[in-house]
Amino acid sequence: MVFLRVLCVLCGAIFWVPSFAAEPQQRYQEHCAVCHGPDRLGLTGPALLPESLGRLKKTDAARSIREGREATQMQGFADKLSVAEIDALVQLIYTPVEPRPNWSVAQIKASRLVPHAAGSLPDKPVPVSNKPVPASDKPLPVVNKPLPLLNKPLPVFAGVDMMNLFVVVETGDHNVTILDGDKLEPIHRFPSRYALHGGPKFTPDGRYVFFASRDGWVTKFDIWNLQVVAEIRAGINTRNVAVSGDGKYVAVANYLPHTLVLLDADLNLLKVLDVKDKDGKQSSRVSAVYDAAPRQSFVAALKDVPEVWEISYDPQVEDIPMGLIHDFQFKEGAFIPGFLNPRRTLLSEPLDDFFFRQDYGELMGASREAGKGQVVNLNVRRKVGDLQLPGMPHLGSGITWEWQGRQVMASPNFKEGVISVIDMNDWKTIKTIPTLGPGFFMRSHEDTPYAWTDSMMSKAKDTLQVIDKRSLERVAEVKTDPGKTLAHIEFTRDGKYALASLWERKANGGALIVFDAATFKEVKRIPMDKPVGKYNLYNKITRSEGTSH
Repeated sequence: MVFLRVLCVLCGAIFWVPSFAAEPQQRYQEHCAVCHGPDRLGLTGPALLPESLGRLKKTDAARSIREGREATQMQGFADKLSVAEIDALVQLIYTPVEPRPNWSVAQIKASRLVPHAAGSLPDKPVPVSNKPVPASDKPLPVVNKPLPLLNKPLPVFAGVDMMNLFVVVETGDHNVTILDGDKLEPIHRFPSRYALHGGPKFTPDGRYVFFASRDGWVTKFDIWNLQVVAEIRAGINTRNVAVSGDGKYVAVANYLPHTLVLLDADLNLLKVLDVKDKDGKQSSRVSAVYDAAPRQSFVAALKDVPEVWEISYDPQVEDIPMGLIHDFQFKEGAFIPGFLNPRRTLLSEPLDDFFFRQDYGELMGASREAGKGQVVNLNVRRKVGDLQLPGMPHLGSGITWEWQGRQVMASPNFKEGVISVIDMNDWKTIKTIPTLGPGFFMRSHEDTPYAWTDSMMSKAKDTLQVIDKRSLERVAEVKTDPGKTLAHIEFTRDGKYALASLWERKANGGALIVFDAATFKEVKRIPMDKPVGKYNLYNKITRSEGTSH
């Protein structure tokens, strides 16, 4: 879902008038506002402000505008803009917005909306035999108003496996569909905030799902009652959310401002962490936040500083030492509470794409320098290994399985047409499997011997490839609609069916395509409006080794 990593379309109109000519603003409006927002604060693409572009040289920004950017949807504009126009746009996006954009504690609290108070809805799915309520085709404006209430009878839940539901994010018209994973039929559809990103996250019982939008809105949706129950705007440009293993806490990763926002499960604000390095000098965007349930903590990937943060949500966790400590036993020295405060792991370079062991004791992180990665132990809080990986691996979409008595991990690659298979005991690459081109997603299931991957970043975007997890060989190619993007596999709870997204608007044939996981044959199409992602409750909640977490 998600997935513009640095610049989507380097432009977007602004509200204030700078001292230079209006032409760059006009070009910016024409080519860029749709992704980066009318105020340069970001929408589907990131914010274009000096605070966000600090690690990007102006020459590289000009190259991105001219040629596009690998591993993103950032297209090149060399055929539309002159050299002088590109230079003027670069100057524009490196010009500070005045006043400096911020999203304060008071603004976060004031934005909170509660259409249904906690405890006001039934505590079990409501079986009412009516057809699904159609949702609006119009995207919601970015305003401090609640999503529309659907005060009509609910669809049938009788006989439905509530843990084999899918949540399908459709960005064509900004709606979400709840899909029955047994019948493979839609149950309900409702409008979402604009440009959801980072994947929905679920509470352990499967009742609630949390969404984050690029423009900072966090939405809590009650699946059992098919109602939005709370919302809050936690930032201006948000990457993703994580929900604690006990379902009590929510963490929000922000690009703008540089904060990590901590909420309770009812979306009350608990704390805002300003993200700065250990010396308090360099601030950082938060690339992503993850729930490390076995550790009762959130783990944050920082874009701009060489640190990994771990924030415990265990109220009984030990305090965190600050600076030199004379005696730990008698607390002689400076300590801060361990609850909802960061413990830092210091590194040599930033890591902003993580993959975890199943026990979350160690993480694999990718750096900006191609061909390198690190293994970080969260118990000893230091690097314990190096990864030699080609191109630009997408570790966050990696999967694991048992191979010849050992645990292996496989990762797709943004930049090269390869799958890297890594031994998780010694972190060495066992095999590099060639694919048809760079891809984004990889998925499997415990009950299938096959893994599926895409090549959506290449000319082969219309072809899925199937890899035998036993032989580590590519054994099949699956193409349904030549020239149309086919990506993002997710399996049903039992692993019998693999659902892929035909990444098109509904009018152009957009759909979920259901494949038999054993024969790779298409068995059904479910029309959808650009279904960028689908998420099976059981696989996500149980942290299946075949899906991302």
